[in-house]
Amino acid sequence: MNQKILVIEDEIQICLNIQQILSFSDFNTITANNGLEGLRLAKTEKPDLICCDVMMPELDGYGVLIALRQDPLTESMPVIFLTAKVDRDGLRQGMELGADDYLTKPFSTEELLKAIKLRLARIEKPTLIKQQYEQEHQQNANLKQQIQANSQKLEESQHQAEICNKVLQKLLQDLGNPLSNINMAIFMLKKAQSDVERDRYLSILQQEYAREMMFLNEMKNLQRLLTPENAKILQRFNLLNHSK
Repeated sequence: MNQKILVIEDEIQICLNIQQILSFSDFNTITANNGLEGLRLAKTEKPDLICCDVMMPELDGYGVLIALRQDPLTESMPVIFLTAKVDRDGLRQGMELGADDYLTKPFSTEELLKAIKLRLARIEKPTLIKQQYEQEHQQNANLKQQIQANSQKLEESQHQAEICNKVLQKLLQDLGNPLSNINMAIFMLKKAQSDVERDRYLSILQQEYAREMMFLNEMKNLQRLLTPENAKILQRFNLLNHSK
């Protein structure tokens, strides 16, 4: 007896294409064009495997999967998600809900048949199913750990970037103040009418030049010192938000 495959896909042409591919491969194929109809067929037709689109109106693939896993009649049916896009959050959500596999559109005939035959083979070999389930469970656990680690690294990188941006903004502000004074002193120096006035504005220029060089040296030092660890220390003591 041919094994029965239920295809739930709201794109009519894609659904027909998959049905034709499976029929040519001697599978008994039934189809539904929305999640609600797919659930009904899953309970009445009891397919050996379900291929289900993720993005569908009214009831999407995740909703279908939740309903299947909550019903004793359908909870053990293998489900392969068909989706145009798989991000880490979507992959994690589907695996946590109990999806057996993902196929990203556009997929080849070989990819579709290989995924289906693999899942059906696991039904026929309970020992292999258990071993592979444990392996996949460990892989999912590793994937979750990797996602968490990557998320933490991303947060730390974003946090580091924010800290560096604050430091840069403060240094730019500090660098701008002497330049304003230097510009003003040059203007006044041009209009000076006595040696006393010229000496006064020259003194201002020297002082502001020295201050500007000090800030530039500070920038070089901060570039070496502003590691993630030191940035956290600076923020802890509120040094990055200090303003004159």
